[in-house]
Amino acid sequence: MQKYTTEQIEHALHELNANLEASQQWQIVDEKLTKTFKFKSFIRAFGWMSQIAICAEKLNHHPEWFNVYNKVEVNLITHDVSGISELDFKLAAKMELFF
Repeated sequence: MQKYTTEQIEHALHELNANLEASQQWQIVDEKLTKTFKFKSFIRAFGWMSQIAICAEKLNHHPEWFNVYNKVEVNLITHDVSGISELDFKLAAKMELFF
């Protein structure tokens, strides 16, 4: 796995955000792929996190995330390459699929 270049990140971010409303798009913050998901309830947020945990385990790529009530803040980075990689975008796409 290799760290993405700035151009690769911009291209992958554009593709990831292509079908999302501006208020729901992923961003790069502090060199991490970041988004806050908002759900109708805590149980829905927790259920989504459980589904994503299975995906993350299959990819062997685990998110940094923080849950309070109905919100889940996600920060993705590939620690092995000290930056953003293909794995981060794959996991982000899975997150969108299950959202």
